[in-house]
Amino acid sequence: MERQDLIFTNHVAETIDRLVVAMNPSKLFVLVDVNTASFVLPRLQAMSKTVADAEVITVKAGDVNKDLEALASIWRQLGDRGGTRHALIINVGGGVVTDMGAFAAATFKRGIRCLNIPTTLLGAVDASVGGKTGINFNGYKNEVGAFSEADAVIISTTFFNTLPQQELLSGYAEMLKHGLIADKRIYRDLLAYRIAQSDPDHLLRLLEESVKVKNDIVSQDPTEHGIRRALNLGHTIGHAFESLAMKRKSPIPHGYAVAWGLVVELILSHMQLGFPSDELQRFAAYVYDNYGAFEIDCSDYDELLRFMGHDKKNVRAGEINFTLLKDVGDVKIDCTADSEQIKAALDIYRDLMHL
Repeated sequence: MERQDLIFTNHVAETIDRLVVAMNPSKLFVLVDVNTASFVLPRLQAMSKTVADAEVITVKAGDVNKDLEALASIWRQLGDRGGTRHALIINVGGGVVTDMGAFAAATFKRGIRCLNIPTTLLGAVDASVGGKTGINFNGYKNEVGAFSEADAVIISTTFFNTLPQQELLSGYAEMLKHGLIADKRIYRDLLAYRIAQSDPDHLLRLLEESVKVKNDIVSQDPTEHGIRRALNLGHTIGHAFESLAMKRKSPIPHGYAVAWGLVVELILSHMQLGFPSDELQRFAAYVYDNYGAFEIDCSDYDELLRFMGHDKKNVRAGEINFTLLKDVGDVKIDCTADSEQIKAALDIYRDLMHL
């Protein structure tokens, strides 16, 4: 898999025009959801003749619409509107758009080129970088997909002023995860920053640092056979929370699920590896103050365990696999926990989250 170009800039339109001229596609498509079609696309079209002249494909917004039906619609429109193997698709949106658009690009005509322009903080820090693409299927998150990196990712804070606070917090949870697995300086800088009083230039610097933490890991292990599993911190429990919320027909933002999942997995880290209690307490208080709590009781535990067991990354030799921390920056992959340990951690989570 070729390394993609990561471009950190607030001169987005000029960067698009330069890249498209260099790539010289036979046809240019822009994929947006209904939100970015309203709030972002008109700004890009006004600034960039390249985008103004492109074929626009619009999908419904939200993770519940990251499905086979939407993917088939993208394929159909690419084919019906003149897409060839030499076409280019620019995915403009959050993680749903970049996940699904990059998967469509990877599979249409056995692969066409694409650019990702994340317009959410979560999309910038997580979904648009690292080559994981896909859709939800059969009631499970990211069940079908492929490793296929975009040719380039243009990362900017330009469009973040269109985001509600919940969206910013959702992306910030992934940045916190990167801080936890990187080092104490990055982690403490993130805890000290107040996302509610977002300064675009300061946030872009933190974002670039965070994305580079992820990109350095991905470059060592692009298909997740080793150290890349460090990036799963918080996600084994977090994805189970998301699946339970989907079953309840009350979806939760991915980053919120990760924040709550990080609390549970730091509890497991304390139980198994001696992760410092004061750091656990500090992080749990930060999450509660900023994200609230995902409400569960002991009647949900078996269902959560079933969701964890189904997740393709999590099961090894019949046990649930976790990425845990001995301390901030001291990552241990391939840790396992049995159902009783996980239930005990969920009990402590409920105490820390005042449930």
